[in-house]
Amino acid sequence: MKRIIGVLMVGICAMGTIAPAAAASPLKGEITVSAAASLTDSFTALAKAFRAANPKVKVRLNFASSSTLVAQIQSGAPSDVIAAADMSSVEKLVTSGNVVAAPRVFARNSLSVAVKPGNPEKVKSINDLARLRTIALCGKTVPCGVYASTVLARSGVAINESNITRGADVKATLGAVVTGDADAAIVYKTDVVAAGKTIHVVDIAASSNVKAMYGIASIRGSKNASLAKAFVDFVLSEQGWKILKGFGFQKP
Repeated sequence: MKRIIGVLMVGICAMGTIAPAAAASPLKGEITVSAAASLTDSFTALAKAFRAANPKVKVRLNFASSSTLVAQIQSGAPSDVIAAADMSSVEKLVTSGNVVAAPRVFARNSLSVAVKPGNPEKVKSINDLARLRTIALCGKTVPCGVYASTVLARSGVAINESNITRGADVKATLGAVVTGDADAAIVYKTDVVAAGKTIHVVDIAASSNVKAMYGIASIRGSKNASLAKAFVDFVLSEQGWKILKGFGFQKP
């Protein structure tokens, strides 16, 4: 009888043993993140933090205007994640079937006027741009160019196209002021903050400004879909938000 009980106890103990949970597989592989030019500094920092937490991961960053990124992806250029400066750009990828899931808004931005250091033209508001010789704006189809047109219309400011120089993206547009090729530029607030003392900032009234919503999504056909999703989740996480906040972005 004792032998039988002992055998039963061993069986019960064996059945009751809980195997330790399998450790989660570490992320590994490589992804390409296509991000708006205005995200250059912040996404460089985000990618660095993501790689620090996942040493076996490589993140290749591709920066350009949102409209250029959309065209690249729709033409088949390899990309795993899109982070655009406006939701309409990402929605175009939804319509063309290039996006896996509904895009998420991860940050907000606004516009400011950038002028030369010392503000030699004495620009006090966006209304003063109408009297300047050369104004730098982003391309007409680029989000920062679309936003700038909205702000100018809301402010009742008309600028002759002959007095406008167009930049391929926000970095090129701001660069026109830094190099002295333009008297002023309308760019994202985050970019004028990053430019520091190389430019002087003139605020745009909230009543005329815009709320630039930044959208992110994974690309259909990604060769590393799980890693792409993990990066998107990281950007949307609290840690990701702290990094974005450090570069002047606002919550949606």
